[in-house]
Amino acid sequence: MKFVDEVSIRVKAGDGGNGCMAFRREKFIENGGPNGGDGGDGGSVYMVADENLNTLVDYRYTRHFEAERGANGGSTDCTGKKGEDLVLRVPVGTTVIDASTQEIIGDLVKAGQKLMVAQGGWHGLGNTRFKSSTNRAPRQTTPGKPGDQRDLKLEMKVLADVGLLGLPNAGKSTFIRAVSAAKPKVADYPFTTLVPNLGVVSVDRWKSFVIADIPGLIEGASDGAGLGIRFLKHLARTRVLLHLVDLAPLDESSPADAAEVIVNELERFSPSLCERERWLVLNKSDMIPEDEREARVKEVVDRLQWEGPVYLISAISRQGTEQISHDLMRYLEDRADRLAADPAYAEELRDLDQRIEDEARAQLQALDDARTLRRTGVKSVADASDDDDDFWGEEDDEDGPEIIYVRD
Repeated sequence: MKFVDEVSIRVKAGDGGNGCMAFRREKFIENGGPNGGDGGDGGSVYMVADENLNTLVDYRYTRHFEAERGANGGSTDCTGKKGEDLVLRVPVGTTVIDASTQEIIGDLVKAGQKLMVAQGGWHGLGNTRFKSSTNRAPRQTTPGKPGDQRDLKLEMKVLADVGLLGLPNAGKSTFIRAVSAAKPKVADYPFTTLVPNLGVVSVDRWKSFVIADIPGLIEGASDGAGLGIRFLKHLARTRVLLHLVDLAPLDESSPADAAEVIVNELERFSPSLCERERWLVLNKSDMIPEDEREARVKEVVDRLQWEGPVYLISAISRQGTEQISHDLMRYLEDRADRLAADPAYAEELRDLDQRIEDEARAQLQALDDARTLRRTGVKSVADASDDDDDFWGEEDDEDGPEIIYVRD
């Protein structure tokens, strides 16, 4: 299945039906008067969060959606039929943005949540509406109002309690396999995950949480290197981050340098995301001699000036994974209790969430703008003229490099 987490679409609500001009004409009834009916309202466009969807691939190739138009009014005071509403189903966690103004129309974070994105046109009035004591044969009608038309950008963010962060081959996929039933690809050779993976960690019979594994970052990801930082948006809604560090990298590089790279890229993407609760997890400890482990751990902690929780684990042999799972569950429960009991703490977290969302969206929009400039050969926005249709118009999806992430 193709994993698509960003799409641009155009929606058009149905136009309202026109009013009818008609007069009653029956045998033995002279000058029966006006009897033109009103038109029907145009159908609106709605979006509904569907928990059975996990990708926006349905909107990858079909980009234009239009609701049904209202029927025109008829004689004998017949009102036109209302246009059918158009319902578009999207995954839970989808943000709907107006592409022209960058305004957030809504955020669908609960299954079944419904959002109107385009209002149907109002019906036109028939000539019956205009009769009066002084105007007994009105020939006036009104046309139906046009329905709203909008260019929308849909952004999907996976909903998870815990997010994994680290360089490629730090052991994130192995970790999620160790603590949940998720089965992302792992092998005895270096490669990187291409799509986010979700796993449900069952700590007790009635206790569980969701963990998300995103593709690894590399140095320069903020500037588009590797898979870039686009997938970091999936960490925006997590409650705690696990920063995985490989203590025994194959290229024998410094684990402290690797940890520092991730922190720098995270800060460049969203300084507020760095304020999110973050735990340091040092992986592959079983590949380090016991007399060297303490020195490597100290080097990473000192380099990052780390003061938060530190865990030494081996994901492949599941050493320490059970302990960290229980600690995460305890932290999430305590966090939920504090949110319910402390309004000030809840307000502080809402403010942090909003800042993370705003910074992440600004970064992603900057990346999209830079990509558009590269594709059109324009060095800056100031160099783009009003006549440059390739720049200001709709993007051609067949031009330039594009990555489609495929899930087996």
